[in-house]
Amino acid sequence: MGYLYGIMDISDIIQIIAILLECAVVVIAMLIATRNKKMYGWLIAITFALFVLFDLIRILWENGLSGIHSLLLFVACVSMVYAVWLIYNDTKKSG
Repeated sequence: MGYLYGIMDISDIIQIIAILLECAVVVIAMLIATRNKKMYGWLIAITFALFVLFDLIRILWENGLSGIHSLLLFVACVSMVYAVWLIYNDTKKSG
């Protein structure tokens, strides 16, 4: 990553913007969980918090931590599958 050495290219800027957007999803999902009392909000928040952690690890440790990357992606995927299942069931009841 170029910004570790004081130089930012367009891909570095896009990566930072993506991380900020992931953080925004975490906040919005937490609002869904707390205000609307929907369990899937917490699962979405967990998923995107793991994505943020995944991206930060990838930026800071370019040559390592592949085992952690795999675990983070696995847990994030499991969390999102369960969240989508809850959303599906929620819309099925109200539809």
